[in-house]
Amino acid sequence: MNKVTETQSLILGRAASRARYLALPLPEGLHGAAATKVVTLMIGRGWLEEVAADHRKREPLWRETGEGQGTTLIATKAGLEVIGIEPMVASAGSGTCKAKPQKDTDPASTSEATEVPKFPAIRAGTKQAQIIALLQRPEGASIAEIVEATAWQSHTARGMISGALKKKLGLPITAEKVEGRGMCYRLPSK
Repeated sequence: MNKVTETQSLILGRAASRARYLALPLPEGLHGAAATKVVTLMIGRGWLEEVAADHRKREPLWRETGEGQGTTLIATKAGLEVIGIEPMVASAGSGTCKAKPQKDTDPASTSEATEVPKFPAIRAGTKQAQIIALLQRPEGASIAEIVEATAWQSHTARGMISGALKKKLGLPITAEKVEGRGMCYRLPSK
């Protein structure tokens, strides 16, 4: 099995949270020859796919073809699976699933039922899904509550919030000090 680098994981993780699993824009600082090398390798491994860009939706372009058309990059089923995200999009803790959008690029055939949710797909039953479900509660969750639910140490819980959830997945987590509970973290449910 091919090893996933941090940059590749970041590209795929961000793509999982975007409509149509768009891999663009690439992470800040990745451009030129380095971007081309990473993307070419990921396409070769089947983790990314080059598809026609939808100009009406102003999708970012990866490259232009010779006829005024452009292509964009999307994460494939294999790309999502390599970072531990199932191709079925599940809202953390809700138990409802939506099917992954098809590779059909005709915008007229795309219905609202196949729209990708704002948040990335997280495998049900994982500690990451458990933490996201806690953060989506109206009252949010304190570090102590996360530690109790996961049996992790407090520095591990804080690292998950700042590293995996905020930086890698780009989730809009807010923090607020609540009397009697300490610092509470929240994530909007939709």
